[in-house]
This record gives sequence, structure tokens and C-alpha cells, in this order.
Amino acid sequence: MNPLPSPRPRAGLACLLPAGVDSSAMPLLAARGLRAFGDGYMAVLLPAYLLSIGVGTLEVGILSTATMLGSALSTLAVGAWGHRFAEGRLLRVAALLMAATGLGFAGLSAFWPLLVVVLVGTLNPSSGDVSIFLPLEHVRLAAAARGHARTALFARYSLVGALCAAFGALAAAVPDWLVQHSRLVRPEALRGMFLVYAAIGLAVFWLYRRLPEAHEDAGKDAGRGAGSDGTPAAPAPLGPSRGVVVRLAALFSVDAFAGGLTVNALMSLWLLERFGFSLTQAGVFFFWTGLLSAASQLAAPVVAQRIGLLNTMVFTHLPANVCLVLAALAPSLPMALGLLMVRSALSSMDVPTRTAYVMAVVTPAERSAAASFTAVPRSLAAAISPTLSGALFAAGWISLPLVACGLLKISYDLALWRAMRRDRFDAE
Repeated sequence: MNPLPSPRPRAGLACLLPAGVDSSAMPLLAARGLRAFGDGYMAVLLPAYLLSIGVGTLEVGILSTATMLGSALSTLAVGAWGHRFAEGRLLRVAALLMAATGLGFAGLSAFWPLLVVVLVGTLNPSSGDVSIFLPLEHVRLAAAARGHARTALFARYSLVGALCAAFGALAAAVPDWLVQHSRLVRPEALRGMFLVYAAIGLAVFWLYRRLPEAHEDAGKDAGRGAGSDGTPAAPAPLGPSRGVVVRLAALFSVDAFAGGLTVNALMSLWLLERFGFSLTQAGVFFFWTGLLSAASQLAAPVVAQRIGLLNTMVFTHLPANVCLVLAALAPSLPMALGLLMVRSALSSMDVPTRTAYVMAVVTPAERSAAASFTAVPRSLAAAISPTLSGALFAAGWISLPLVACGLLKISYDLALWRAMRRDRFDAE
């Protein structure tokens, strides 16, 4: 394997990259931040917008399911046929699709046309990234570093996403401000935020145009590995790592199904329905939980370096899920919010460590296939549960999805520890 190039002096925002990471990762971090900002306010506004145009709570769950199902299918397509195209080109196509999604929501209001848009678009109702962008960006990031530098890079990537999503959640208050200070009615103000989402897609497209093509950085791409003659390893389907990747994909699917019960759009709906939150209050809540999530992701590589990737994934996730169950059963608003804050401070430490773990367990040539293979089952599993939550909301069991989510995630943590504790793949 060829060594990574020696660090060069960095200027501007590139100095934010961890040591030992190639500067070509910077456009990906910037794009992640912009996308997360859009996702941050969309997750809060989506249920409010749908309710304002006469869509019921069950239909909100169905549309949330459709968004995640569409993401799963597009990610599956990338895993099956993406190797035929340049990664940079696929990312640019995805950015244009993001712009088209925003325009579609801004111009449509009937349920069935919106269902088509969410199926083929990039709208994300959750707190994490569950889109076609994910495997494509992960492969590029894995190529820019190795070992603990790679874990730090994925942590920085997750940190940028969490911070920008938090500020995006604050932007959910903009429609109410516009209604109070202009002649716009609420649905029109909400539609304006979808136009902003479309503009973000165009900005992301511009950032992806700054990425070097594969042939330009092949010589320095140590993260993808090299063949015996020193040339970079070409992407390949799963081979020697298939068994462990299948195990991880199955376990991650349980976690994703549970998480789909409480995606941010449904958590926002829970706050609106149970405690009568306004959009501004919900936005402030998601802002603070996003900041706590960001802080936890920044701490994740430090913790992982001391206790290992697997231990970090499991032993920070367990108490977070206990807090979620207790929050659902809490008798008062302050207690529920406090428990959800504690949960946010712990629940995201597994995000960068999980990604780094997957990249470490496979050979360099298998990384693209492994990223898609683990992402697709997660997206498919997460796509099923929002409809179930919507049905429970419609039946009046508004706290049951939170309880079920916490209990399933606790089961996942214990199963992951049992299945993988003998296999130590922590990257050096």
C-alpha cells in the first residue's frame, strides 16, 4: 500500500480537516454541512406543512416511509451499478435531484404527486443521513485517510452534519416569522423553505464540481489500497469480507428499523401532539439536541482510541436508549426534555465509529460495495417503521413508538456486542 502524501500547508477551511487527511475531503465536508442544514429544518417543517395542507398523521407516516424507501432503492442502485460511473458524476446527479425535490414540494400539494416526489427525491425526515449521498461520500472519505485519521475524519464529517442540522432546526422558525411580519399565509411561507432546499441542492452541485475525478487522485488514494504492482485497487464486489459485512448489515437493520420509529419528523409530530409545541419551540429543541449530538461525535474518536470502535458503539448507545424509553414514559415536559437531551449527548457516538468500523473490516477494494451493502438494508428497514408510527399516532398511542424504539435499540446493542466481540477489527 502506498503511503498517504505528506501533509501540505492548508489554507482557509481546509485547516479544519484532521491531521493526516488529504485536502480533497474538504468539499465533501462542506456539502455535508449544507445538506444537513436543509435536512435539519425539513425534518421539523415537513409534518407541519403536510398537516397545514390537510394531510393526516397516517399519511405523514406513509410519506416518511416513502422518503426512506426511495433512498434505499437509490442506494441499492448505486451499489449494483454505480461502479460503471465516476463517483463525482453520481454525486453531481444526486445534487441536481436534491434541487428537483425542493422544487417539486414547492409546486405540489396533493398527496399522490408528493408521494412520487419523495420516492424519487432526496428529502430526509430523520436526524441522520439516509440518502444516496451517503455511500458515495463515504468511499471518497475513506480514500482520504487511514487508521485513526480515518476515524477522526468520519467524526468530523458527522460533527459538521450534526452542527449544521442543529442550526437548520432553528431555521424552522422562519415561516412563523414570515407570517407575522409579512402578508404570507402559513402554507406559502412553508413552501418557501422548499425553494431554499432546492437552492442548497444547486450549491452542493457546485461543491461536487470541485472534487477531483478518480484518475486525478488515483496515485494518492491510499485509502482504497493498491495492488501488488502499486496501482490503486479497483472497486470490487464483496469477497473475503462478505460474512462479516452480512452480519453487520443484519444488525444495523434492526437499529435502523428502530430509529425509523422516531425519525425527527415524527419526533417533531410527537412534541406538537403531546405537548402542544410550536414550530419555533420544536426548532429550538432540535437545535440543542443537535449541538449535544455534535459534541458527542467530536468526542467519539477520542473515546474509540482508548476503548476501541466496538466498545464505543455499544457502551454509549445503551444508556441513550434507556433514556429514550424513560422520556416516553415521563409524566412531565421538563423531565421528558431532560431525558431526551441526555439521550442526544450519547446516542450519536456510534455514527462515526460505525462507519470507520465498516471501512476497517473490509479490504480496500470492497469498501464501495460494503458501504452500499450496509446502507441499503438500513434504509429499507428504516423505511418500514415510520408508517407504523403514523398508524400508532392516528390510533392515539403517541408514546408507544418511542418505547418500542428504545427497547429494540437496546436489543441491537446487546446483539452487536455478542456477535462481534471476538472479532477485533479496530483500525490501526
